[in-house]
Amino acid sequence: MEYIDIHAHMVSRTTDDYQQMALSGCVALTEPAFWAGWDRSSADGFEDYFRQLTEFEPARAAGFGIRHYTWLCLNPKEGEDRELSREVLARIPRFLDRPNVLGIGEIGLNRNTRNELATFEDHVELAVTHGQLIHIHTPHLEDKLKGTRLIVSALQRHGQVDPARVLIDHAEEHTLDLVLEAGFWTGITLYPQTKVSAERAVDMIEVYGPERICVASACDWGPSTPLAVPLLMLEMRRRGHRQRLIREIVYENPIRFLSQSSKFTVPERLTAELVG
Repeated sequence: MEYIDIHAHMVSRTTDDYQQMALSGCVALTEPAFWAGWDRSSADGFEDYFRQLTEFEPARAAGFGIRHYTWLCLNPKEGEDRELSREVLARIPRFLDRPNVLGIGEIGLNRNTRNELATFEDHVELAVTHGQLIHIHTPHLEDKLKGTRLIVSALQRHGQVDPARVLIDHAEEHTLDLVLEAGFWTGITLYPQTKVSAERAVDMIEVYGPERICVASACDWGPSTPLAVPLLMLEMRRRGHRQRLIREIVYENPIRFLSQSSKFTVPERLTAELVG
């Protein structure tokens, strides 16, 4: 079964990972800008990173028949530095017309500080001004509920944010309903330690249903796997869920959200199957 991984940090993965994803049915992925494991020291460093996301990675993925899309931002872990964030945001617009750029992300909060929130709001304004989709990171562990509430409140205060064009990622049992009730799309991240296991993800899908829910590996330089989505599919099959539901979660829902950008396409054969 084909699938789309809506959150995969492929700059930190080997080319063999692309091959394994292709063999497992991945036809497209989106790569949000993220923290490299250390704080970048200049806007020039971010600009080079944006070039990697818009030039090198799409070509590497294409070698295995995978369509690579990306999101651009200064990640929440670096959002505390207001001066740097302003410099980076000033450079992002020149990349927004690149063919694989879907929007602004993954923006959000890390420690829920005042500076992080201000940087988040600047990113939201940039996305609204340029008509971009928004991909959002919510804090991990004990800060998640507070951070998710701050994010939802900030989006609602803005007044011009369309919830249907926003995906709030890293949802867990105590935040999923908050995101869905506010009308946003949500992402469940299949990451073994700081996020959600396949078993917990299926539990949540069974409770809340499939509407406006996507799943992703968020594979990066940490302990993660680029095959997290196929492993979720396997868990759903093990529990007896129909192929139709599995396809809706791993393939149709990402298409519904991402197709709000005119740049996002999937192979014509697969699109015909979906319409049919």
